Amino acid sequence: NPRNVLYAQLGCNLNESQIATIEKMSPERVPLCLDLLPALRGEDTTKSFFQELVNILLSYVCKSFRRSSKVLDFHHPHQLREGLEGFSLELPDQPENLEQLLVDCRDTLKYGVKTGHPRFFNQLSSGLDVIGLAGEWLTSTANTNMFTYEVSPVFILMEEILLRKMQEIVGWSEEEGDGVFCPGGTMSNLYSVLLARYHFFPEVKTKGMTALPRLILFTSAHSHYSVKKSAAVLGIGSDNVVVVKCNDRGKMITAELESSIITAKDQGCVPFYVNATAGTTVYGAFDPLNAIADICESHGLWLHVDAAWGGGLLMSKRHRVKLQGIERAWSVTWNPHKMMGAPLQCSAILVKKRGLLKDCNQMCAEYLFQTDKHYDTSYDTGDKTIQCGRHVDVFKLWLMWKAKGSEGFESQVNKCLENAEHLFDKLKQRPDFELVFKSEPEHSNVCFWYIPPSLRNMSPGPERNRRLHEVAPKIKAKMMEQGMAMIGYQPLGDKVNFFRCVFSNPATQTEDVDYLLEEIASLGHDICIRTETDL
Repeated sequence: NPRNVLYAQLGCNLNESQIATIEKMSPERVPLCLDLLPALRGEDTTKSFFQELVNILLSYVCKSFRRSSKVLDFHHPHQLREGLEGFSLELPDQPENLEQLLVDCRDTLKYGVKTGHPRFFNQLSSGLDVIGLAGEWLTSTANTNMFTYEVSPVFILMEEILLRKMQEIVGWSEEEGDGVFCPGGTMSNLYSVLLARYHFFPEVKTKGMTALPRLILFTSAHSHYSVKKSAAVLGIGSDNVVVVKCNDRGKMITAELESSIITAKDQGCVPFYVNATAGTTVYGAFDPLNAIADICESHGLWLHVDAAWGGGLLMSKRHRVKLQGIERAWSVTWNPHKMMGAPLQCSAILVKKRGLLKDCNQMCAEYLFQTDKHYDTSYDTGDKTIQCGRHVDVFKLWLMWKAKGSEGFESQVNKCLENAEHLFDKLKQRPDFELVFKSEPEHSNVCFWYIPPSLRNMSPGPERNRRLHEVAPKIKAKMMEQGMAMIGYQPLGDKVNFFRCVFSNPATQTEDVDYLLEEIASLGHDICIRTETDL
């Protein structure tokens, strides 16, 4: 039976009863996945399925840019788990037909969040770049792996060209520079700690941490939590991460860094690494890179710059001055899936010293990295990574760069920061809002409180802070229930919950910024926070 043979070829675990049931079905039956390619005569069914799927995706893309559509249709976890209007997350024993799969695709998008919507301000990565999306589709169609040239020739060369371009923009010479695209900024930062440790103590690769003295690394109080996580993962320990104080604007205080390094040495520890941040997650602050580089040079420490968020500003002649000194870094994290708008995920670790990635990570697996291949095996780049299987994250960025050029990215970055300036100016003029800090934003982050009428005449103090702390979460909950916009909030240090608006979506216009303020004011106007006496 040809269909039985097909089931066997596809590895389907159908029993004889299930096969018999399918065989008895009418030729007019609804197609199943078994009718798609590589099934005999499966081309027409496959075309039809993809055409319907493309219609669903195109509809979603168009809605994402439509301001009248919702950013999200919020449901609580238990509601989605229990099933909504025929949308079930449970996995069946019997195959479902293609029509049901298309319904599931439609519902998956329906109940998700439109991160490309012009009024989605919730994350550092937002927007929906059509060229980047096309690149992601092609990448999935190719379905290859970034470990050897033999299975990924074009993508390997694209990665080399992109990394070289990014290193040039950072300011490194042609003789310097290496790197790799990673699954997110956290992994890129982890690479930097891994490489720094190996650079100073290569014996760690074979002997482990027991052969090393107590290592200390330094990062600012406003840096990303991935630095501590990297120390924990690599066996250095999060207690050996010294958190350096920041000023009111969120920048590392260099005198505190110098003092912390000297203290660590006096305690018999070995400082080896400093993480400076170019664009902090909450405030969007830029650490003073040149001053930090001077300290690192003085003490012989590895300088890493986490420019996951701020790296995009290097594309702008107007704003790249905020990263002055980045060329002195030994390694740099840069996430094009943030300010440059590439679809998730797209992050690079750039390393100044060539060959260090390979020396640190190479394991020479003979089933992949044979030395007697008939081509230049220096393009088998997989052995310089800590992964084996590695997703192709480069094509979408390469295609976007071809479509926009460097000038297009520059305009995109400038526009996002102009939106931040517009919001900042608006907030200064309104008595119902209060800025977290009075200086103009360095990046596209703008941090503020909404002050409901019930709190406007209260004197500053613990009670006002307690009540103000509850305002942002209540407004955010209402906003998500309505679904027309989305913004994040958080506390930081001694600051109670405040809104953080970030701009990385080129579709966002000043009218969307104005809408956001009116939406927050409308949702928060009647909020009544109970006093301590009422509790």
